[in-house]
Amino acid sequence: MTDDQAPLSREILLDVPVLPAKPTARVEVRRITMKPGFAAGWHVHNCPVVGSVLAGSVRYQAEGVDEVVLTAGEVFHEPEGVPVRFDAGDEGATFLAYFLLADGEEPEIALTSG
Repeated sequence: MTDDQAPLSREILLDVPVLPAKPTARVEVRRITMKPGFAAGWHVHNCPVVGSVLAGSVRYQAEGVDEVVLTAGEVFHEPEGVPVRFDAGDEGATFLAYFLLADGEEPEIALTSG
């Protein structure tokens, strides 16, 4: 049987360390939609965030790393406490974001200068 005929396939899209390591008691998943050209700007989260772009595109950049454009089907990681920029492209963007939360923790975002 060739790969084209296989009834199931698996592909790793993202494999990143979650540092600093901390217990995760729950995962909150959000579908987020940004209007065309919306600039969320530089910000930090109080927990690790991983996600995938469903539609449109975003300009993603973590502090100290070159900017990349992510499109539908691509994945991202926003490390806890690290400034990132996540801005919608000209066509807007919809993405899923998975917030890895400790017991009793709620997702938070704080704007920063990057």
